[in-house]
Amino acid sequence: MIDSDTVTGRWDSSYHAPVLVEEVVGLFEGAKEILDCTLGGGGHAEALLASGSSVVAIDRDEAAINEARERLASYETSGRFRALRGNFGEIDHFPELIGRSFDGILADLGVSSHQIDADDRGFSFRPGALLDMRMDRRAPGTAADLLNTLDEADLSHIFHDYGDEPRAGRLAREIVRRRARKPMRLSDDLVDAIRGAYGARTGPADFARLFQAVRIAVNDELTTLEKALPLLREKLQPGGLLVVIAYHSGEDRLVKHTMREWSLDCICPPRQLTCTCRGKALGGLVNKRPIKASQVEMAINPRSRSARLRAWRKAA
Repeated sequence: MIDSDTVTGRWDSSYHAPVLVEEVVGLFEGAKEILDCTLGGGGHAEALLASGSSVVAIDRDEAAINEARERLASYETSGRFRALRGNFGEIDHFPELIGRSFDGILADLGVSSHQIDADDRGFSFRPGALLDMRMDRRAPGTAADLLNTLDEADLSHIFHDYGDEPRAGRLAREIVRRRARKPMRLSDDLVDAIRGAYGARTGPADFARLFQAVRIAVNDELTTLEKALPLLREKLQPGGLLVVIAYHSGEDRLVKHTMREWSLDCICPPRQLTCTCRGKALGGLVNKRPIKASQVEMAINPRSRSARLRAWRKAA
């Protein structure tokens, strides 16, 4: 078990500061084979490798894979680590994973510190950042493309559903009005539209929430997660553990409801007299309430404040 006095910051790199590392390693204690669906800078993977597990990891971002492979080169050489590029929502399409199952699977959702900090990636609302936001730069459709082409109704849906914005229609109208004069290209354009819609008193918290909504839409993150969860469950060995860390209320809600349904013996409609479903739970919740970062971790890494960890164990 990793010393709790040293865990915070021990697995950080210039690329990313992973959250809830001690909790993740503790949950996977004894797991021999782990699938890390969101490699990032390799912090969680390194901690799990140091604890004795072998790790296969996936990421959409080529830069993340290159960073992690350099960091974990000794483990890759020894055969205990392997990195694959792709989307974990298409895990059934990876030839390397056909027929494989795992003792544990981790999905740390969201973006890495490096992606947020790099202006050319377009995840930040710092002045001058390009509106890109693609996790996989091979994919078509940047944030600028989305903001410049979607109609008002679709833009409103994004800000309402992914940004919890009650006045989403006002922002959508402002974007459509502004782009008719000048295409949206930089973070400044979206920040100015937000201020134009809601007034000069809007600040970083509003920008972060609404930029996150655009990022979720660009990368189709909720649809990917919804598709991935049952695929990941099937990749677990009997008794295996699935751990998901979410940073967005919509993601966390989807994970919570999915894991709860898997833990029910019967999922037939309430008024149905005879059970015609599976008739037994597929597994059980490990924690009924989400695990959150400690005050110490939040003070050191403010981005951990929104993290919510949920774990589910497959029936043996």
